[in-house]
Amino acid sequence: MARAARSRTPNPDPPHNPLHRLLRTWFDGVPAPPATVRRTYRSRRTAPTAPLIEPPHPLARSLGLIAVTVLGAWLGLLLIGRVHAPVGPMDTSMALRPSLTGGTTINVPPLGDLELSSHYAPVRLYVDVDRLDPVRSQALVDHPERFAGLQAEVTHDVTRGTLGLALHSCVAVASGATALGLAVYRRPRRALAAGGLALALLAASAGTAYATWNPRSVLEPKFSGLLSSAPSVVGNARNIVSEFNVYQKELARLVTNVTKLYDATSTLPVYQPDPTTIRVLHVSDIHLNPGSWRIIASLVKQYRINVIIDTGDTMDHGSAAENHFLAPVSALGAPYVWVRGNHDSRSTQKYLTRRAHVTVLDHGKAAQVAGVRIAGVGDPQFTPDRSVVAAGEPAERTAGGRLADSLRTQRLAGTPVDIALAHNPTAVTEADGLAPLALAGHLHHRENTLLPQGTRLMVEGSTGGGGLRAVQNKKPAPVEASVLYLDRTTKRLQAWDEITLGGLGLSRAEVSRHLPRENQPGATPAPSGPPHPSGPPSGPPSRPSGSPSDSPR
Repeated sequence: MARAARSRTPNPDPPHNPLHRLLRTWFDGVPAPPATVRRTYRSRRTAPTAPLIEPPHPLARSLGLIAVTVLGAWLGLLLIGRVHAPVGPMDTSMALRPSLTGGTTINVPPLGDLELSSHYAPVRLYVDVDRLDPVRSQALVDHPERFAGLQAEVTHDVTRGTLGLALHSCVAVASGATALGLAVYRRPRRALAAGGLALALLAASAGTAYATWNPRSVLEPKFSGLLSSAPSVVGNARNIVSEFNVYQKELARLVTNVTKLYDATSTLPVYQPDPTTIRVLHVSDIHLNPGSWRIIASLVKQYRINVIIDTGDTMDHGSAAENHFLAPVSALGAPYVWVRGNHDSRSTQKYLTRRAHVTVLDHGKAAQVAGVRIAGVGDPQFTPDRSVVAAGEPAERTAGGRLADSLRTQRLAGTPVDIALAHNPTAVTEADGLAPLALAGHLHHRENTLLPQGTRLMVEGSTGGGGLRAVQNKKPAPVEASVLYLDRTTKRLQAWDEITLGGLGLSRAEVSRHLPRENQPGATPAPSGPPHPSGPPSGPPSRPSGSPSDSPR
């Protein structure tokens, strides 16, 4: 039997190594375990797996954790990050959202929204005015004297709402990041790390917002929607400069005026603009767009414009057949001051000279219109198409030199000019130091520059949206105009509104309020006039526009 058993055992090749032969002999003498034990062991033994995957790099793990944290925090803010808080007579909703530019958006449905450059941080504050509380609003209507205490109430409500939003946002980002981390990693420790990182990022964003907080941003808001047709929502230029010198007053005034807008049918007093402010509407480069006259007439009525200044290129080819396009200039509701552009011919200028309520300026001629002394020079070039070779900047500088000579003569005569005009910015730059304000066009986009000698150069975009040229581009050019607020006594620029309409479709309107640096609260007032190269002006000096003596009584 032993011989038969040995015959059933396979006969492998004998090992050649002596050590292997010795071990083989020793293991052959060890009895095998019972079959039951072998089956139990094999059933519990895990099947062989594929080779282990190399763990990710620590940097990749960190980036993944940051991505999960940011996404979870954003989802938390989106889902549960909104708080409701009463602000004065209004019920509002406040929320934080990730942003690349920061700032604040105040949505006032259905009127539109206001955008404020309040801070620079990776979070943006959104404030939605949900409704006007009828009880609190009626209390203000019945007791108008309560408007005097609205400032303290609004400040208290905003502070309380902001603190509640901060705490709510902490819970939202921590909850969102922790929940998403738990779903992705399925490890409580990694999930808690994501929640802690989310809180750290929110704290860093809050610190950045606090460090870059700009309370004066309420002085220069950007309106859109129907609010763009209500520029009095933050008051007029004189009140902004002389009255609103702290953020709380601005916010109280904002809430007060929004309340008036909402409750238009009530007995709330209508906002009255300052009658001493001179409003100048600056338009340019209409280029035969017939819709521009309707827009200009609307702005004249809405802003109560005192004088319209057109810095040229009203026409496209300057032909006599186009002159009928200029017929509405006499019925726009305000005096019209015009200088010739490079698309306006001498025939165009002659036609406008005969129109009622139109003042044509050329060769440095000065005129007193609506209490403002204005001088201008026509463009020396007439280039309606490419068939005419342009004379270039030397011709523009020569025309600007004639304008500068006229301004010096006016100053020596004791009648200094308040505004200098030319179509091309190169020409009007020659008036630097001879007038506080210089206006131009030609570029089809806005520019605002303070020249070396103290003159502010304001270049207007195209009020005609580029005319027929607007359809040549993929995106229609916007329709642009500006309202300039001048002090009636000093004729100095107090503020200006930049009005932008969304191209040919006019689907969106924006109004941006701006103030010169010297007129912002706390700034040092600028001198009453720009320096003269050959000495001070011969006329009596005027008061600085930002001095206390200019505040309304």
